[in-house]
Amino acid sequence: MSDEPHSAAYFGPERDFWWNHDHLELIARRRGLETVRSVLDVGSGVGHWVRLIATLVAPDATITGIDPEPEWVREASERAPERFTFVQGSGENLPFPDATFDLVTCQTVLIHTADPRAVIREMRRVTKPGGQVIVAEPNNLASYVVHTSVGIDVVDALRFVHTCERGKLALGEGLNSAGDLVPGYFALEGLTDIEAWIGDKAAMLVPPYEAEDQQAFKAAMIEQAREGFAGWTREQAERYYRAGGGEDFDAAWERRRADERAAAEAAEAGTFYSAGGMIMYVIAGRCQ
Repeated sequence: MSDEPHSAAYFGPERDFWWNHDHLELIARRRGLETVRSVLDVGSGVGHWVRLIATLVAPDATITGIDPEPEWVREASERAPERFTFVQGSGENLPFPDATFDLVTCQTVLIHTADPRAVIREMRRVTKPGGQVIVAEPNNLASYVVHTSVGIDVVDALRFVHTCERGKLALGEGLNSAGDLVPGYFALEGLTDIEAWIGDKAAMLVPPYEAEDQQAFKAAMIEQAREGFAGWTREQAERYYRAGGGEDFDAAWERRRADERAAAEAAEAGTFYSAGGMIMYVIAGRCQ
């Protein structure tokens, strides 16, 4: 197992380019977030998501982030403006009284939890009556049916990732494509006025990769090819793959690594291109 804190592979500069801000502003207007005066971000990491959310709520809103990793709490605190506070704690047991916040949110957290409904239940508990729970969660499988200029076997890639997702879930580490299910979880936990949107940003790469976001996506692709596949080390992927019932891991892993290397080499040579489609949901619900 890696000794790095959770999600270390996913906290690079590319994370700042997952969203078009004007699309988030549209969602914020639809949900009336301009009146929000207190925000809690669950599983806040180094603060990428909550810094975005802070631009969508009242200018004087208090912003709190909570994360189980002390390293991320420290780094987020160093990056944050004065009105932000970051504390250590778990989404399954939030250390706040009932009905504390106007808005409780998270980004790519429920996909890593054994019981996402338990986390949603806690998020709902600490939300004021009339307040909102808003989460950003993906269908990660979708990214593996996107064609690129290096021409990988998308069916083979999808089979590998699906097997790993199944194993990750069986090991109690969450469903990597749980975003599809979150509106149903919201309803089961008593939230109302539920809406869902798909983010309109793609991880497009087209030579010569001049835009800042493309530079970040290119760098992330090259770094990922050095480290493993899909942000997983070989050890992590093997655990998930075998737990998901996969066979002949070594051969399957080498095919995926070959795909990663081919994409990275093409990006470094300035010949890689793809629209980079992905599915990232924003899902909102209201507390009674």
